[in-house]
Amino acid sequence: MIHKMDFNFARRKKITKFMLSNFKLILKNSKTNKMKKYVGVFLVALTGSLLGTGLFNHYFNESQIQHGKSSIISTNPFQNVNYTGTTSSLGDFTAAAEATVPTVVHVKTTYGRQVGNGNIDPFSFFWGAPQQQGGAQQQSTGSGVIVSEDGYIVTNNHVVENAEQVQITLDDKRTFDAKVIGTDPSTDLALLKIDAKGLNYAGYGNSDNVRVGEWALAVGNPFNLTSTVTAGIISAKARNIHILPDQKFPIESFLQTDAAVNPGNSGGALVNTKGELIGINAAIASNTGSYSGYSFAIPVNIVKKVVNDLLEFGSVQRGFIGVSIRDIDAEFAKEKDIILNGVYVNGLTEGGAAASAGLKEGDIITNINGAEIKTTPELQEQVSRYRPGDKLTVVAIRDKKERTFEVTLRNKDGNTKVIKNEVINVLGAKLEAISDDEEQMLGLKSGVKVKNLDSGKLKNAGIKEGFIITAVDNKPVNSANDVINYLDQKIGGVLIEGIYPNGMKAYYGFGI
Repeated sequence: MIHKMDFNFARRKKITKFMLSNFKLILKNSKTNKMKKYVGVFLVALTGSLLGTGLFNHYFNESQIQHGKSSIISTNPFQNVNYTGTTSSLGDFTAAAEATVPTVVHVKTTYGRQVGNGNIDPFSFFWGAPQQQGGAQQQSTGSGVIVSEDGYIVTNNHVVENAEQVQITLDDKRTFDAKVIGTDPSTDLALLKIDAKGLNYAGYGNSDNVRVGEWALAVGNPFNLTSTVTAGIISAKARNIHILPDQKFPIESFLQTDAAVNPGNSGGALVNTKGELIGINAAIASNTGSYSGYSFAIPVNIVKKVVNDLLEFGSVQRGFIGVSIRDIDAEFAKEKDIILNGVYVNGLTEGGAAASAGLKEGDIITNINGAEIKTTPELQEQVSRYRPGDKLTVVAIRDKKERTFEVTLRNKDGNTKVIKNEVINVLGAKLEAISDDEEQMLGLKSGVKVKNLDSGKLKNAGIKEGFIITAVDNKPVNSANDVINYLDQKIGGVLIEGIYPNGMKAYYGFGI
């Protein structure tokens, strides 16, 4: 076997021989003795230099090649950057993959009729286009992550929204029917439950500790290919991609990665190299519907809050700080003569949490409960982790001086109450705020939509999913809390008034 170094030495020797023959020819054709003298001196110097370099490299550096180190002499000016670790520590994800794959499930949803009004579902490219299954029945697929040994599973809201049946297939090929425990469209999360015990489940990581540039693995079921693992890095944090436009209070603070995900990955796991869950895959940026280099996951710290609320209350308890804010760019900072860090308070809700704590328009929020705030998504993510009644320590800049405020979060009705789970169970449905588009299209000032209808008072009365409750006993409904409070104090008959998305008004009565 010839070492590269031996080859280089032989090549130099050959080149030297070639140059000698050419210079001899030049010397022979020189017209003067003086020219012969100069050429001769130059020839000797050049020959000595080439031979000396070759001998030095051959005898003094050859041992480096025998030890297998990356110091082989090369004419390439670009050199490898040394890495002090081993190849396995840089690129071996087998332990994380083996720990995660058994916790990720295949989700199949069934619909009894055409979903929606014919418009394209903005998520359909990601969780799999519905497939005709005889008659008008359709099916779609996605992924989910087991988060407890007794069968609780997290997925995306858009994976199970409006589904009549949800079926789960585990990594070991066992199949279960799943019940939708609750959903949170504002974060695009849903919680499912199957009747099983002793399951492998994903351990929660801490998305606050995730760093841009670290490795991440995406595990899911793209194109119905079960248990597919891909790897990439965290490309960015706190991304707002405006993918929840129909929500009044969307929470978008995605982890961006370049791990390959495709239709069917939605609801699957994003884990770190320890196998800890750091996010739930939710969307991709693509002009074609397939992976183009960017994917987005809901941070696990938001996931934990949503799951805990759905388990404890049956609905997500969202705290509001009561401010309208905007990011600060260089032009705006120059205009207002303010710092570039933080988010600018553009306005406050009268009587809201921030106003009551003493914040004012023009303040710059830089920190919440010890977490640095630089962008609007970062502020939304931090506040979304807390419930009405929780106290936040908010640091803000006013008149170029730092001030600290104690802010008690409130719900969207301006108080610190939470929705009572027992009343929700009696109704047999989830109630959520209607979107701005629905208000405008139907000419409404307020109302709440009936979602995830199950056995209970509303279903027994004949109410269908999608019905918007506008009044209870002629009292206007501005929020789900209004419905809860009215019914909680009611004895006897109740009259529900409302409208369906197609514009048809309806009235329903039942007893409490």
